[in-house]
Order: sequence, then structure tokens, then C-alpha cells
Amino acid sequence: MVDKEKKGKKQHKNHQTSEKYKLYTISGESVKKHKHCVKCGPGVFLAQHKDRMSCGKCGYTEFSKK
Repeated sequence: MVDKEKKGKKQHKNHQTSEKYKLYTISGESVKKHKHCVKCGPGVFLAQHKDRMSCGKCGYTEFSKK
């Protein structure tokens, strides 16, 4: 048998961290959250755009009133 070279440990890859903590605001004893997706349920937030709120997972969209 031929001995193969060991490559050693894999190099650490930097990944972008989740920023869900920005969707919560704490004031006193109350916690406010962004709106959740109606189809996906709690844990999936709607992204706020200029004229609408949309879900990135399922594509659900709510348009804001003018």
C-alpha cells in the first residue's frame, strides 16, 4: 500500500452571521418584534421595503397603503 499524505485540519471559513437580533426591540419590560409571515409562521420575519413587506422564504407580500 502507498501511504497518502495527511492534509491536516481544514481551514476555518468565515460565514456571514445571522442578524435576527436587529428585528427585536426591548423597551422596559416589553419586547417588540417585526411582523411574522402568515404562511411560514413565527420565526420567519417579513422584510420591510419602501412600499411593501415580503417574506424571503415563501414570497408572501403585503403592500402598504398610500
